[in-house]
Amino acid sequence: MLSQEENDLLTKVGPGTPMGELMRRYWIPAAFTHQLAAPDGPPLRVRLMGEDLVLFRDTQGRVGLLDERCPHRTASLFYGRNEDNGLRCVYHGIKFDVEGNCTDVPCVPQIPVVNQLNVQRYMKTKAYPCIERGDVIWTYMGPLELKPEFPDLEWTGVPASHRFATRHIQECNWLQGLEGGFDATHLSFLHGGDAEKSRRIVATLYEVMATDFGFVVATGREPSTGPVMWNMNVMLMPFHKIISSIPHAAHVWAPIDDESTMLYSVNFHPSRPLTEEDLARETAWRGIHTENLPGSDHAIRSKANDFLIDRALQASGQSYTGMKGLGTQDCAIQESMGAISNRALEHLLPCDAAIVKIRKLLLQTLKDHAAGKPLPGMKPDSYRVRSARLELPKGTPLDGLVEDTVRIRTPVAAE
Repeated sequence: MLSQEENDLLTKVGPGTPMGELMRRYWIPAAFTHQLAAPDGPPLRVRLMGEDLVLFRDTQGRVGLLDERCPHRTASLFYGRNEDNGLRCVYHGIKFDVEGNCTDVPCVPQIPVVNQLNVQRYMKTKAYPCIERGDVIWTYMGPLELKPEFPDLEWTGVPASHRFATRHIQECNWLQGLEGGFDATHLSFLHGGDAEKSRRIVATLYEVMATDFGFVVATGREPSTGPVMWNMNVMLMPFHKIISSIPHAAHVWAPIDDESTMLYSVNFHPSRPLTEEDLARETAWRGIHTENLPGSDHAIRSKANDFLIDRALQASGQSYTGMKGLGTQDCAIQESMGAISNRALEHLLPCDAAIVKIRKLLLQTLKDHAAGKPLPGMKPDSYRVRSARLELPKGTPLDGLVEDTVRIRTPVAAE
């Protein structure tokens, strides 16, 4: 179990917190590109890492992410006029470009040019650089002198026809989502049907191996005869998972704040467009994606309506939970723990070995960051990995096989 201090270290992500400062060293998803489709279009509110921000696309198509508060009187720039390469506060007409520079102060027109320029420098607002990859707008919120290149994240480099992506708000902290994603044992129960059958196929072997991109979580099922069946899932720092499935799939748990998360879910194929057959389960909302309220990031099946659990279906044995969809089932359980689970109340079991190791690795990464040591995932090509499944003779050590199993040897193409 984690102490309260350790739990706080891992879950609190606001400015100045250890995990918040660590995550700000990486590129973070802020929105889908289609949400800012046209230059000079409506701005978009974004809450990210505990900060209230506003996102806009200027006349030249550049994307800016600014502090939502105008530095003059702290009015919301969400109501601003997006015009002539800047966002203009409607309270007093002060205008800002995508870099946060104040370019116009029309409310004080009767001052000399030199003083006008001084006022503009004084009124500069917080701005975060943005980049568009994989039809997603990403932002970097850390020290500019340490800004890394965008990583070779495979699903962001394939054509749009090869990718299906959605997002929705999870009402819990990012770590509960991540831990749920790497909890292998729950697959046989939460996402299963007949309980007796489920108990026969749980993993019995657990390995977590640190890498230059994050870590690999390997779970093995050891039958009475024959080879061990290993499932290797990769975690890319700080909040990515690549799922071992066909087509491939991915999750990104981007913290909105300490108690809520924007979960991005992606299906993709590296070499061909996705077919209707590939997406049949997902578009019926039975896979990792969730069905949202129209025009919203809020799922239809939510904590407010008990995720529309069907007790008759649950009793029938056709569904272990009575809830529709893998994504809904995951969110129901992860949110049921509370916004921030009190992990001091846990009674962990041998099947939680991977969770324990993941927490230790994350805590060590926080210590390494505080000490100024190199962080995993800073080299773009370190993200060229995929999760995988393989069979090995009993007793075969995994350490020497991770590289050959998860690495993508060819460069990831930019979209």
